[in-house]
Amino acid sequence: MTLTPKQRVELHEFNNLTKSLSFNMYDICYTKTKEERQAYIEYIDEQYNSDRLTQILIAVSDIIGAHVLNVAKQDYVPQGASVTVLVSEGPVVEVPTESFEESPGPLPDNVVLQLDKSHITVHTYPEYHPDEGISTFRADIDVSTCGEISPLKALNYLIHSFDTDIMTIDYRVRGFTRDINGHKLFIDHEISSIQNYIPDEVVDAYHMIDVNVYQEHIFHTKCKLKEFDLNNYLFGYTKDKLSPQEQAEITELLKTEMDEIFYGRNISS
Repeated sequence: MTLTPKQRVELHEFNNLTKSLSFNMYDICYTKTKEERQAYIEYIDEQYNSDRLTQILIAVSDIIGAHVLNVAKQDYVPQGASVTVLVSEGPVVEVPTESFEESPGPLPDNVVLQLDKSHITVHTYPEYHPDEGISTFRADIDVSTCGEISPLKALNYLIHSFDTDIMTIDYRVRGFTRDINGHKLFIDHEISSIQNYIPDEVVDAYHMIDVNVYQEHIFHTKCKLKEFDLNNYLFGYTKDKLSPQEQAEITELLKTEMDEIFYGRNISS
């Protein structure tokens, strides 16, 4: 089904389709000692505490044109944070034509989009390997909307909000709505790939793999950063403090960790 802004379907009631975006990001770091690991986790907990995460989710609600009804947030001990934002339909201007196009969404403060009801959640998961010096941080963000706009329009902002080595992105349209003749509509916009909602400069920076089930309206994209600079993965010092052998060993550990997360399986050494 192809819809353009001029080919709007008149619905029986409101748009009952549920569109869900799951955005998972991973940050990876080499932490040689227990003290370094603890310092890294403390840094992550401060950088992505519940207050900062709340600001990110409220910006997402602005992008999709929603009113925030309620915010529940929690910083956990010893680590991690969660935020849930319940939102309702915001003040609606004319639905922009780009809402029907496969293109990256806006950054905040330049567009208002339409939805009926929604929730947005984020959970963080700092952790570390028991003996190999690898620490990882994962943030899971879920945006679920009912209405005319896909939450994929918030993806551009989410990517810009995190410094991420690996991203896994899932998008699914569920349920159905009806036109005035009772005919069911199981999706209300064209989509061929989540990649089309990611800015070109981000696409160019990552290796990307799609796993899509078009007939079920299920879309999955995995992204791994192409460039590798060891200095970006050391916490508190640079690679010039390491011997060539240490640099090679640490690089292998980090790349193996990234590959295992990207491909979703353990890789034998």
